Amino acid sequence: MVRFSLAALFALCLLSPAWTQTQPAPGAVPPRTAPAAKPAKKTTVKPKPVARPAAPASAGPCGVGVIAATQNIFTVQKIGLTVFGNAVTEVAVPWNLDDLIFARAHAAAGTTPIRRIIYAQGAFDSYYHPQGGLFRNRRQELTTVIRQITSNVRCERYLVVLRSEGQFPGTNQTITGLGIANRSAGVFNYSYLFAHVEVVVFDGRTFEIRRDPHATLDGFLHQMTNNLIKDEHLRKVDNSLFPAIAAEAGNSATLRDNALDLLTSRLDKILPVYFQQ
Repeated sequence: MVRFSLAALFALCLLSPAWTQTQPAPGAVPPRTAPAAKPAKKTTVKPKPVARPAAPASAGPCGVGVIAATQNIFTVQKIGLTVFGNAVTEVAVPWNLDDLIFARAHAAAGTTPIRRIIYAQGAFDSYYHPQGGLFRNRRQELTTVIRQITSNVRCERYLVVLRSEGQFPGTNQTITGLGIANRSAGVFNYSYLFAHVEVVVFDGRTFEIRRDPHATLDGFLHQMTNNLIKDEHLRKVDNSLFPAIAAEAGNSATLRDNALDLLTSRLDKILPVYFQQ
């Protein structure tokens, strides 16, 4: 009996530490067992869509292929009292001008199927800045460029929106495309935003340039009457909008908003008639 008591006492001593560790204190909340960790969920990052060249005819019908060709150029022009006070700077701005042109063309097209034609950077350089020669055949030069750009597409016609030229009022100075000009001569000091764009339509098979609907007698008289009242290519602005450093024009949000508003107004005025043919 004594031997049995000693053996039982010895066993109880061995179990005592483990029992002490596993028993919670009175009134204590037993710790929760952490759930098993779930395997990490895989996240697939989809690549952003890359702009692709215009699809061939097998991708679907193409009524009008739209070619926006401003090349995102904004002109900053200073017009002084003499030729020595004149300066013209073309600034590449991050304002997506060609995107705006396509958006307004899409709005004007209605139910007419249109497709944006993507072209290589610099495709219009030779047209806008020809090398040498006093005499040019601009129509032929433009036709050559459009043939090259559309060599892998088939549309019924191509609508091309280009920078065009105008004349700054009260001077013999040419203003081109979308831009801002400041006239500073003696007591005169004023600034205008300008938006000169032209639309040329090509037949999709022959590449013959179609007649401009604005060039009809009614269209000419209507445009002349409007310009006598107000030149719709121009918008007078405060001189503070004219950038002190031409190269920084693209950094001005106020200049951008005013310029895009004028360009939108011009596009919405001239584009719809081209989709009524």
